[in-house]
Amino acid sequence: MAASSASSSAPLRGVAHGMGAYLLWGLMPLYFKTLASVMPTEIVAHRILWALLLVITLVAWRRSLAAWIGYLKTPAVLRLMMASAALIAINWLAYIWAVNHDHVVAASLGYFLNPLVNVLLGMLVFHERLDRLQWLAVALAASGVATMAWAAPGGLWISLTLACSFGFYGMVRKLAPIGPLEGLASETLLLSPIALLYLIWLGAHGSLAFGSSPGIDALLIFSAVTTALPLLLFASAARQLRYATLGLLQYIAPTLQFVLGVFVFGEAFTVRMAASFGLIWIGLAVFTGNALANHRRARRERA
Repeated sequence: MAASSASSSAPLRGVAHGMGAYLLWGLMPLYFKTLASVMPTEIVAHRILWALLLVITLVAWRRSLAAWIGYLKTPAVLRLMMASAALIAINWLAYIWAVNHDHVVAASLGYFLNPLVNVLLGMLVFHERLDRLQWLAVALAASGVATMAWAAPGGLWISLTLACSFGFYGMVRKLAPIGPLEGLASETLLLSPIALLYLIWLGAHGSLAFGSSPGIDALLIFSAVTTALPLLLFASAARQLRYATLGLLQYIAPTLQFVLGVFVFGEAFTVRMAASFGLIWIGLAVFTGNALANHRRARRERA
Protein backbone atom coordinates (compact mmCIF):
# COMPACT_ATOMS: atom_id res chain seq x y z
CA MET A 1 0.00 0.00 0.00
CA ALA A 2 2.82 2.39 0.91
CA ALA A 3 4.63 1.61 -2.34
CA SER A 4 1.45 2.28 -4.33
CA SER A 5 0.94 5.57 -2.52
CA ALA A 6 4.52 6.66 -3.21
CA SER A 7 4.14 5.70 -6.87
CA SER A 8 0.92 7.69 -7.28
CA SER A 9 2.40 10.75 -5.58
CA ALA A 10 5.41 10.86 -7.92
CA PRO A 11 3.54 12.38 -10.91
CA LEU A 12 1.95 14.99 -8.65
CA ARG A 13 5.36 15.88 -7.25
CA GLY A 14 6.74 16.02 -10.78
CA VAL A 15 3.96 18.37 -11.91
CA ALA A 16 4.58 20.57 -8.86
CA HIS A 17 8.31 20.72 -9.61
CA GLY A 18 7.69 21.41 -13.31
CA MET A 19 5.19 24.16 -12.57
CA GLY A 20 7.58 25.62 -10.02
CA ALA A 21 10.40 25.77 -12.57
CA TYR A 22 8.30 27.39 -15.29
CA LEU A 23 6.60 29.79 -12.87
CA LEU A 24 10.00 30.99 -11.70
CA TRP A 25 11.24 31.39 -15.27
CA GLY A 26 7.99 33.16 -16.21
CA LEU A 27 8.24 35.63 -13.33
CA MET A 28 11.95 36.32 -13.94
CA PRO A 29 11.27 39.71 -15.62
CA LEU A 30 10.07 41.05 -12.26
CA TYR A 31 13.43 40.14 -10.75
CA PHE A 32 15.56 41.58 -13.53
CA LYS A 33 13.50 44.79 -13.64
CA THR A 34 14.73 45.51 -10.10
CA LEU A 35 18.24 45.48 -11.56
CA ALA A 36 17.45 47.89 -14.39
CA SER A 37 20.16 50.28 -13.16
CA VAL A 38 22.83 47.60 -13.66
CA MET A 39 24.29 46.84 -17.09
CA PRO A 40 23.10 43.48 -18.47
CA THR A 41 26.71 42.40 -18.98
CA GLU A 42 27.47 42.95 -15.29
CA ILE A 43 24.32 41.06 -14.26
CA VAL A 44 25.37 38.09 -16.40
CA ALA A 45 28.90 38.19 -14.96
CA HIS A 46 27.55 38.10 -11.39
CA ARG A 47 25.06 35.41 -12.34
CA ILE A 48 27.93 33.24 -13.58
CA LEU A 49 30.19 33.72 -10.55
CA TRP A 50 27.59 33.41 -7.79
CA ALA A 51 25.92 30.46 -9.52
CA LEU A 52 29.33 28.77 -9.77
CA LEU A 53 29.81 29.01 -6.00
CA LEU A 54 26.33 27.65 -5.33
CA VAL A 55 26.41 24.73 -7.76
CA ILE A 56 29.92 23.61 -6.75
CA THR A 57 28.69 23.59 -3.16
CA LEU A 58 25.74 21.44 -4.23
CA VAL A 59 27.96 19.10 -6.25
CA ALA A 60 30.25 18.69 -3.22
CA TRP A 61 27.24 18.08 -0.95
CA ARG A 62 26.10 15.32 -3.29
CA ARG A 63 29.64 13.89 -3.22
CA SER A 64 29.86 14.17 -7.00
CA LEU A 65 33.03 16.27 -7.28
CA ALA A 66 35.20 13.40 -8.50
CA ALA A 67 32.67 12.38 -11.16
CA TRP A 68 32.25 16.00 -12.28
CA ILE A 69 36.03 16.51 -12.61
CA GLY A 70 36.17 13.24 -14.56
CA TYR A 71 33.64 14.63 -17.05
CA LEU A 72 35.74 17.76 -17.55
CA LYS A 73 38.83 15.65 -18.25
CA THR A 74 37.05 14.04 -21.21
CA PRO A 75 37.88 16.14 -24.31
CA ALA A 76 34.59 15.40 -26.11
CA VAL A 77 32.51 16.41 -23.07
CA LEU A 78 34.66 19.50 -22.48
CA ARG A 79 34.11 20.66 -26.07
CA LEU A 80 30.36 20.25 -25.69
CA MET A 81 30.40 22.14 -22.40
CA MET A 82 32.34 25.00 -24.00
CA ALA A 83 29.68 25.23 -26.71
CA SER A 84 26.80 25.10 -24.23
CA ALA A 85 28.50 27.70 -22.01
CA ALA A 86 28.76 30.12 -24.93
CA LEU A 87 25.14 29.53 -25.94
CA ILE A 88 23.69 29.97 -22.45
CA ALA A 89 25.75 33.15 -21.95
CA ILE A 90 24.30 34.58 -25.19
CA ASN A 91 20.81 33.57 -24.07
CA TRP A 92 21.16 35.14 -20.62
CA LEU A 93 22.62 38.36 -22.01
CA ALA A 94 19.93 38.75 -24.70
CA TYR A 95 17.14 37.99 -22.21
CA ILE A 96 18.32 40.40 -19.53
CA TRP A 97 18.93 43.12 -22.12
CA ALA A 98 15.42 42.59 -23.50
CA VAL A 99 13.77 42.77 -20.08
CA ASN A 100 15.64 45.89 -19.01
CA HIS A 101 15.01 47.64 -22.34
CA ASP A 102 11.24 47.03 -22.34
CA HIS A 103 11.14 44.11 -24.78
CA VAL A 104 9.53 41.48 -22.53
CA VAL A 105 6.89 40.69 -25.18
CA ALA A 106 9.62 40.03 -27.77
CA ALA A 107 11.40 37.81 -25.22
CA SER A 108 8.21 35.83 -24.60
CA LEU A 109 7.84 35.30 -28.35
CA GLY A 110 11.33 33.77 -28.41
CA TYR A 111 10.35 31.14 -25.86
CA PHE A 112 7.04 30.46 -27.62
CA LEU A 113 9.11 29.75 -30.74
CA ASN A 114 11.60 27.54 -28.93
CA PRO A 115 9.66 24.23 -29.15
CA LEU A 116 9.31 24.66 -32.91
CA VAL A 117 13.02 25.48 -33.25
CA ASN A 118 13.65 22.22 -31.40
CA VAL A 119 11.54 20.40 -33.99
CA LEU A 120 13.61 21.86 -36.82
CA LEU A 121 16.88 21.00 -35.08
CA GLY A 122 15.62 17.47 -34.55
CA MET A 123 15.03 17.20 -38.27
CA LEU A 124 18.30 18.81 -39.38
CA VAL A 125 20.68 17.40 -36.77
CA PHE A 126 19.14 14.16 -35.53
CA HIS A 127 17.45 13.32 -38.88
CA GLU A 128 14.03 13.06 -37.27
CA ARG A 129 11.11 13.00 -39.69
CA LEU A 130 8.25 15.48 -39.50
CA ASP A 131 4.69 14.42 -40.20
CA ARG A 132 2.19 16.64 -41.99
CA LEU A 133 0.85 18.29 -38.83
CA GLN A 134 4.37 19.08 -37.61
CA TRP A 135 5.17 20.66 -40.97
CA LEU A 136 1.93 22.69 -40.66
CA ALA A 137 2.96 23.84 -37.17
CA VAL A 138 6.38 24.93 -38.44
CA ALA A 139 4.82 26.73 -41.42
CA LEU A 140 2.39 28.61 -39.16
CA ALA A 141 5.24 29.63 -36.85
CA ALA A 142 7.32 30.78 -39.82
CA SER A 143 4.34 32.86 -40.99
CA GLY A 144 4.14 34.36 -37.51
CA VAL A 145 7.84 35.28 -37.58
CA ALA A 146 7.41 36.86 -41.02
CA THR A 147 4.43 38.85 -39.71
CA MET A 148 6.48 39.99 -36.72
CA ALA A 149 9.30 41.07 -39.04
CA TRP A 150 6.75 43.24 -40.82
CA ALA A 151 4.95 44.47 -37.69
CA ALA A 152 7.82 45.06 -35.26
CA PRO A 153 11.20 44.36 -36.90
CA GLY A 154 13.10 46.07 -34.09
CA GLY A 155 12.31 43.30 -31.62
CA LEU A 156 12.51 40.31 -33.93
CA TRP A 157 16.26 39.83 -33.40
CA ILE A 158 15.58 39.36 -29.67
CA SER A 159 12.97 36.66 -30.29
CA LEU A 160 15.13 34.79 -32.80
CA THR A 161 18.28 35.09 -30.66
CA LEU A 162 16.51 33.66 -27.62
CA ALA A 163 14.74 30.90 -29.54
CA CYS A 164 17.85 29.81 -31.47
CA SER A 165 20.37 30.12 -28.63
CA PHE A 166 18.19 28.09 -26.26
CA GLY A 167 17.32 25.62 -29.00
CA PHE A 168 20.96 24.96 -29.84
CA TYR A 169 21.78 24.92 -26.11
CA GLY A 170 19.23 22.17 -25.56
CA MET A 171 20.64 20.26 -28.52
CA VAL A 172 24.19 20.42 -27.16
CA ARG A 173 23.04 19.38 -23.68
CA LYS A 174 21.17 16.45 -25.24
CA LEU A 175 24.45 15.31 -26.79
CA ALA A 176 26.51 15.80 -23.61
CA PRO A 177 26.51 12.83 -21.19
CA ILE A 178 26.36 14.97 -18.05
CA GLY A 179 23.68 15.77 -15.47
CA PRO A 180 21.95 19.16 -15.13
CA LEU A 181 23.77 20.24 -11.97
CA GLU A 182 27.19 19.09 -13.16
CA GLY A 183 26.48 20.68 -16.55
CA LEU A 184 25.67 24.06 -14.99
CA ALA A 185 28.78 23.77 -12.81
CA SER A 186 30.86 23.12 -15.93
CA GLU A 187 29.32 26.01 -17.87
CA THR A 188 29.75 28.55 -15.09
CA LEU A 189 33.31 27.33 -14.40
CA LEU A 190 34.27 27.80 -18.06
CA LEU A 191 32.68 31.26 -18.17
CA SER A 192 33.98 32.42 -14.77
CA PRO A 193 37.44 33.70 -15.90
CA ILE A 194 35.80 35.98 -18.47
CA ALA A 195 33.18 37.11 -15.93
CA LEU A 196 35.78 37.81 -13.25
CA LEU A 197 38.10 39.73 -15.59
CA TYR A 198 35.15 41.78 -16.83
CA LEU A 199 34.09 42.74 -13.28
CA ILE A 200 37.69 43.67 -12.44
CA TRP A 201 37.79 45.83 -15.58
CA LEU A 202 34.51 47.54 -14.60
CA GLY A 203 35.86 48.18 -11.12
CA ALA A 204 39.07 49.67 -12.48
CA HIS A 205 37.02 52.09 -14.60
CA GLY A 206 34.61 53.01 -11.80
CA SER A 207 31.63 51.45 -13.58
CA LEU A 208 30.95 48.55 -11.21
CA ALA A 209 27.43 48.55 -9.74
CA PHE A 210 28.28 45.92 -7.13
CA GLY A 211 29.12 47.71 -3.90
CA SER A 212 26.97 50.73 -4.72
CA SER A 213 24.15 49.69 -2.37
CA PRO A 214 23.32 46.72 -0.12
CA GLY A 215 20.07 46.14 -2.04
CA ILE A 216 21.79 45.85 -5.43
CA ASP A 217 24.49 43.63 -3.93
CA ALA A 218 21.91 41.28 -2.41
CA LEU A 219 19.99 41.02 -5.68
CA LEU A 220 23.15 40.24 -7.65
CA ILE A 221 24.22 37.56 -5.17
CA PHE A 222 20.69 36.09 -5.17
CA SER A 223 21.00 35.58 -8.93
CA ALA A 224 22.74 32.31 -8.04
CA VAL A 225 19.45 31.01 -6.63
CA THR A 226 17.35 32.31 -9.53
CA THR A 227 19.73 30.49 -11.88
CA ALA A 228 20.04 27.14 -10.10
CA LEU A 229 16.63 26.61 -8.46
CA PRO A 230 14.46 26.50 -11.62
CA LEU A 231 17.01 24.23 -13.29
CA LEU A 232 16.96 21.75 -10.39
CA LEU A 233 13.15 21.77 -10.26
CA PHE A 234 13.05 21.21 -14.02
CA ALA A 235 15.53 18.32 -13.81
CA SER A 236 13.42 16.69 -11.09
CA ALA A 237 10.24 17.12 -13.15
CA ALA A 238 11.89 15.71 -16.27
CA ARG A 239 12.76 12.51 -14.38
CA GLN A 240 9.20 12.02 -13.08
CA LEU A 241 6.91 13.20 -15.89
CA ARG A 242 6.02 12.04 -19.37
CA TYR A 243 7.56 14.12 -22.14
CA ALA A 244 4.11 15.24 -23.34
CA THR A 245 3.19 16.55 -19.88
CA LEU A 246 6.45 18.44 -19.59
CA GLY A 247 5.90 19.84 -23.08
CA LEU A 248 2.56 21.32 -22.04
CA LEU A 249 4.00 22.85 -18.87
CA GLN A 250 6.74 24.68 -20.79
CA TYR A 251 4.23 27.22 -22.14
CA ILE A 252 3.67 28.57 -18.62
CA ALA A 253 6.89 30.64 -18.72
CA PRO A 254 6.42 32.56 -22.00
CA THR A 255 2.71 33.07 -21.22
CA LEU A 256 3.59 34.72 -17.92
CA GLN A 257 6.27 36.81 -19.60
CA PHE A 258 3.80 37.92 -22.25
CA VAL A 259 1.21 38.90 -19.59
CA LEU A 260 3.83 40.82 -17.62
CA GLY A 261 5.06 42.63 -20.73
CA VAL A 262 1.62 43.79 -21.86
CA PHE A 263 -0.36 44.23 -18.64
CA VAL A 264 2.29 45.04 -16.01
CA PHE A 265 5.06 46.81 -17.92
CA GLY A 266 2.70 48.42 -20.45
CA GLU A 267 4.57 47.41 -23.59
CA ALA A 268 2.89 48.08 -26.93
CA PHE A 269 0.93 45.22 -28.46
CA THR A 270 -0.38 46.16 -31.89
CA VAL A 271 -2.88 44.40 -34.13
CA ARG A 272 -0.04 43.23 -36.37
CA MET A 273 1.82 41.82 -33.37
CA ALA A 274 -1.40 40.08 -32.31
CA ALA A 275 -1.59 38.48 -35.77
CA SER A 276 2.02 37.28 -35.40
CA PHE A 277 1.41 35.79 -31.96
CA GLY A 278 -1.86 34.28 -33.17
CA LEU A 279 -0.15 32.37 -35.97
CA ILE A 280 2.53 31.11 -33.60
CA TRP A 281 -0.02 30.11 -30.94
CA ILE A 282 -2.04 28.19 -33.54
CA GLY A 283 1.16 26.49 -34.67
CA LEU A 284 1.94 25.55 -31.07
CA ALA A 285 -1.59 24.21 -30.59
CA VAL A 286 -1.22 22.03 -33.70
CA PHE A 287 2.22 20.86 -32.59
CA THR A 288 1.13 20.10 -29.00
CA GLY A 289 -2.08 18.35 -30.04
CA ASN A 290 -0.14 16.22 -32.50
CA ALA A 291 2.47 15.34 -29.86
CA LEU A 292 -0.24 14.27 -27.40
CA ALA A 293 -2.00 12.17 -30.04
CA ASN A 294 1.27 10.46 -30.99
CA HIS A 295 2.06 9.81 -27.34
CA ARG A 296 -1.37 8.24 -26.69
CA ARG A 297 -1.07 6.12 -29.84
CA ALA A 298 2.38 4.88 -28.78
CA ARG A 299 1.02 3.96 -25.34
CA ARG A 300 -1.83 1.98 -26.87
CA GLU A 301 0.59 0.11 -29.14
CA ARG A 302 2.83 -0.77 -26.21
CA ALA A 303 -0.19 -2.01 -24.24
